[in-house]
Amino acid sequence: MSVRVTMTLNGKEVSAEVEDRTLLVSMLREKLGMTGTHVGCDTSQCGACVVHVDGRSVKSCTVLAAQCDGASVTTIEGLAKGNTLHPMQEAFRDNHGLQCGFCTPGMVMSALDLVARNPDPSEHEIREWLEGNLCRCTGYHNIVKSIKAGAQAMRGGK
Repeated sequence: MSVRVTMTLNGKEVSAEVEDRTLLVSMLREKLGMTGTHVGCDTSQCGACVVHVDGRSVKSCTVLAAQCDGASVTTIEGLAKGNTLHPMQEAFRDNHGLQCGFCTPGMVMSALDLVARNPDPSEHEIREWLEGNLCRCTGYHNIVKSIKAGAQAMRGGK
């Protein structure tokens, strides 16, 4: 059975017809063209698919698209303002918090939820928060460094 799902995606109202069993990640990528949200494991372990639903980070491979009808969804594509990166995106670039970049969208989206809850997280808090996000390239040191720098920039520091 198909359903029409309407949501606010990155600040704009969108709508798509999907099967009622369609995962949010599939709707975002296949119906709405938001390919920055990655499918990494299909088992909700890697975190490459993290987006924000109503301001909270969720693994979009664990949520049915129909559950997001009427919700506000933000993907990595919704962070930059034109050619100006979000401070957290800049911090990942400036602190070499990415290598292949596959996990980066999920890491950034998870980091933003953490910083919304705790504007000045410790290294331990960052590492604990990222337990559900896997990176196979960087070893996490520069990711943690990036999140610290991004949080500082978001607080108005350098």
